[in-house]
Amino acid sequence: MAQLIKTIQNFAFANELWEKNSKIVLGVSGGSDSSCLLHIFSKLAPKYDLQLHVAHVNYGLRDKDSQEDELFVKKIAEKYQIPLTVLKVKKAQQKGNLENNLRELRYDFFEKLRVELNFDLIAVAHNQDDQAETVLMRIMRGSGLAGLSAMKAKTKKIIRPLLQTSSKEILAYLKENKLKYRTDKSNLDTKFTRNSIRHGLLPYLEKNFNPAIKKTLSEWSLSVASDYEFIKEKAQDFVDLACNNKYANFNVADFLALSDAIKRQALRMIIGKLKGSSQDLESRQVEEMIKVLKSVKSKSQKATIGGLNISKKGDKIDIRC
Repeated sequence: MAQLIKTIQNFAFANELWEKNSKIVLGVSGGSDSSCLLHIFSKLAPKYDLQLHVAHVNYGLRDKDSQEDELFVKKIAEKYQIPLTVLKVKKAQQKGNLENNLRELRYDFFEKLRVELNFDLIAVAHNQDDQAETVLMRIMRGSGLAGLSAMKAKTKKIIRPLLQTSSKEILAYLKENKLKYRTDKSNLDTKFTRNSIRHGLLPYLEKNFNPAIKKTLSEWSLSVASDYEFIKEKAQDFVDLACNNKYANFNVADFLALSDAIKRQALRMIIGKLKGSSQDLESRQVEEMIKVLKSVKSKSQKATIGGLNISKKGDKIDIRC
């Protein structure tokens, strides 16, 4: 027990996750990861003079099980004498891409609660296995560095203290401390891509290629995140000069003078600024754009890529929605 808490303290210190007297909202679903997170913070709170508040979302998707999840979280919050706020999601809010929609609802709720309470941070229970799954999903989708860097230990007000802790370690901690948790049976359904990776691809890679594949992918992702921050800063300088919220306009020569990594990142940032998001952008689309920009054809060119209209006339490039 003491070793895992020490490991998480070291990870928190290295990534500057919180300070003494921090006020932290804890996202708790009642599953193994968040139950572990809650217990560990209940142990760390006295040492760092932390003020804690539990936030739980009842999506109502699993009928009786959803109600029992809520009741379970209420009981453990009472056990640790930590205040609790519950969000009950209405059926009308369960629309569109359900997974993405509910994720947005969850984080909007956490942030709204943090602001209302005048708290500093939001802690969520993503672990090393989650990170590995996310990296593999994004590799298969053809993501750029932003996607491959996956989740960070700290993103603005959100902290992930368990990000370098494996599911195996979490379950061992819960067992050692005789702590109960809830199991969501939908996590076993392999028709969902993440579950298929969790229960099929990752075990296959562990058995046949690298027994420590989850740790490898997670640590690699954190390294990529650090490299990505440097590239993003350099690309931002170009984007600030070339782009406003309506269109981008720049010289081909200036663009081609950039390193390849910064070229790709600058285009991703321009696309994100013009379209409002680059979430569904694929690497091949960025490469198609670069191919157009590098073309030495003398006549004017026009192309539509990733929902954007690109025109090239001489040394001038114009990109619009």
